[in-house]
Amino acid sequence: MQRPTRLAITVLVSLFVLWKLMTFGKGGSSSVDTPGSSTGTGTGGKVKQAVKGAYDATVQLKDSVGGGRVQEYLSGLSEGAKYAMNTPRANATFVTLARNSDLHEIVKSIRNVEDRFNHNFNYPWVFLNDVPFDDEFKRVTSAMCSGKVEYGVIPDDHWGMPSFIDKDKAAETRKQMGKDKIIYGDSESYRYMCRYESGFFYRHPLMMKYEYYWRVEPSIEMYCDVDYDPFVFMKENNKVYGFTISLYEYESTIKTLWEETKKFMKKRPELMPKNNLLEFISEDGGDTYNKCHFWSNFEIAKLDFWRKGAYAEYFDHLDQAGGFFYERWGDAPIHSIGAALFAEKDQIHWFSDMGYYHVPFTHCPVDPKMREKCHCDVKESFDWKGWSCTPRFHDVMKLERPANWKDHSN
Repeated sequence: MQRPTRLAITVLVSLFVLWKLMTFGKGGSSSVDTPGSSTGTGTGGKVKQAVKGAYDATVQLKDSVGGGRVQEYLSGLSEGAKYAMNTPRANATFVTLARNSDLHEIVKSIRNVEDRFNHNFNYPWVFLNDVPFDDEFKRVTSAMCSGKVEYGVIPDDHWGMPSFIDKDKAAETRKQMGKDKIIYGDSESYRYMCRYESGFFYRHPLMMKYEYYWRVEPSIEMYCDVDYDPFVFMKENNKVYGFTISLYEYESTIKTLWEETKKFMKKRPELMPKNNLLEFISEDGGDTYNKCHFWSNFEIAKLDFWRKGAYAEYFDHLDQAGGFFYERWGDAPIHSIGAALFAEKDQIHWFSDMGYYHVPFTHCPVDPKMREKCHCDVKESFDWKGWSCTPRFHDVMKLERPANWKDHSN
């Protein structure tokens, strides 16, 4: 082997090993236990730039000396690794709302996301809690994440019951819903969470510097290798909201949500683009809500879509109506209605290639080619079954269904 080629291989292998050590090692972490605090950036980006430069230079050297061994080595890298080494990152983060007691379940989720995607891309992670995270939570999670990690406490005025809510009326609602055995119907803290995820997480000081986020919850599974960058995909294709699973909401939890939505639509019709996705959530031109929503425990979205303009006004209207506490409005239907009404329909994307599980539902690609990168059982996939709204999404968007979708429906 010619000496320049041997040297090129040595340099590439050494730098690639360094890069892999970085991705599997402990990411930089920062503790932010007071609302409004922020932290500085680490040096990982500079090192990754250096690695990419060495990669490019080595490939050029190989071409100049005709070293087939370098090409052989490069061909052995995963598609995700090669893509990651040659693609700029988006301004994005993972975000998780968690309690200290969720540690072991969130570690499973982190490991899944890192193994399937982030060990190649090293995106940061923001953890939010209504109380400070304990040292054990921070030690374990920061060790699992390949990117920078930050921990934030939710401001008091973003968590809890606002002053304009009638506490006695809210308590009576919880009592009755508990008797009716409505899921989370008697939980006060669940309502805090739904309100926070609907209208406040994107305002947290730690989130303000980012353009996109990927929401990750405890106990989820990612079934498929993601060898491209979904954040870059969102940015390059002008998408504002991405999902994996869609389904019908429990009507008993949102009895007046659509009536309040219609009041807002009537008051501010100019906020809705003509080419929106109203048809996905209403089958009669907006008179009634068909209960379809995107399951928000997985969502990749543009933060400014929530922060600014139509959705921000819509959330404020709903918040004042009190349905988070007088009923049990969830963040999933509220995000979904907001996206369907205030975004162009082609700004919403179904990540069909991302196998995903959150109890009790599974999304597994039915396309055989996609499943070559997955370990899920397609028989368990929810997408084409009776309670799924994914078929309607395809029809409204005029998307072609997979050739074998009927094999996985009932």
